[in-house]
Amino acid sequence: MFKDILRQAWEAMLYNRRRTAITMVGMAWGIATVVLLLAYGNGFSRAIQAIFAQWGTQTIGVFPGTTSQQAGGDKAGVRVRFTLDDVDRIAAGVAGIGHISPAVSKDVPVQNDLHTYTWGVNGVRPGYQDVLKLDIDQGRFFNGAEDQQRAHVCVIGSEAKTKLFSGEWALGESIRLNGESFTIVGVLLPKMQETDDDVNRQIYIPFSTMGDIKDTAYLDGIWFSYTGDNELAEKSLRQTLAAAHHFSASDHDAVYVANLMTELHQFKILSLALQVLLSLVGAFTLGIAGVGLMNIMLVAVQQRTREIGVEKALGARRKHILLQFLAEAMAITAVGGVCGIALAYLIAAMVGRITFYSALAQNAQAADIQLLISPVSVVIATTILAVTGLVSGMIPAIRAANLDPIEALRYE
Repeated sequence: MFKDILRQAWEAMLYNRRRTAITMVGMAWGIATVVLLLAYGNGFSRAIQAIFAQWGTQTIGVFPGTTSQQAGGDKAGVRVRFTLDDVDRIAAGVAGIGHISPAVSKDVPVQNDLHTYTWGVNGVRPGYQDVLKLDIDQGRFFNGAEDQQRAHVCVIGSEAKTKLFSGEWALGESIRLNGESFTIVGVLLPKMQETDDDVNRQIYIPFSTMGDIKDTAYLDGIWFSYTGDNELAEKSLRQTLAAAHHFSASDHDAVYVANLMTELHQFKILSLALQVLLSLVGAFTLGIAGVGLMNIMLVAVQQRTREIGVEKALGARRKHILLQFLAEAMAITAVGGVCGIALAYLIAAMVGRITFYSALAQNAQAADIQLLISPVSVVIATTILAVTGLVSGMIPAIRAANLDPIEALRYE
């Protein structure tokens, strides 16, 4: 019986080729829209993750501030100062720490034989490279022995290398930082850089050597990587520093914590909200196609009223008529769905990537939006399509099944 119902549905579709084709195009366009909107949402989420991934997500930076709450006998308005002792306190007080480094920076004249610029110089420990993912393009990062020996070596950013040496070889060359001579041992790969950002012009030297340029008794900040829960790591960090510097752990003005994972979570919430919105827009678009399918099937019921009467007179039961028209609607939906998904993959492949962050920043092609069609997106779109086809086909099918056979035979 099921084969007969499918055969009748197929014959009805072939008999009204033009009407069937137009309806299929509507369903195909509807599901293609759903899939592409979901793919855009996935691509947007991936782009945000790529922006954060260049610095590492399991990363926290802490910087001194000024207390705003009275803690015990200590009044508010006290400036917090970090020392190397705080690096040891954090390493001992925060579980799961990987690498940790103090950071001291200063804008100083950077010179070679031909050029002079004023750029930021950062005194850090070797572990800083792993904390903030400073990937090497040429040479290497300085090591622990060079830090202990106060070696005058440096690692420069990609733009710094271009401006100082005009694309020529930089390794082994000497530059002067605030009048002190340093040998270049490494050049970094470029980071994503907005127009007014100097991230690729930064220069890194051993922390101990930074004492020749700036007083390092007090730190500008401390960076570390960790494993485990980011909120727990931040809580332990604040409690450790609060106990050492006599301020309340809830005083967020005393120290500023840059928790990259927390910020990423906030963007993920926005990405999820965007995906839900796009799903609703796609569902409404597919719903319009479903209305078209319903109208076509209602017309088919009207045109085949006498046929339905004959079938009922010959013994066809109500469920047979229902399944016959429902099968035709679902067949149109299925063929349109397959064509629509194929169309979505084709469009995604042709579009490639959509300019997003690279319109604002250099070296940011990895943060552009790609239309990523995931299996989950296809399943969601197919589910919406199936529900739409079922609802759109059920109403005309019920109407056909409820026709009175005598009245149907009289229909002209």
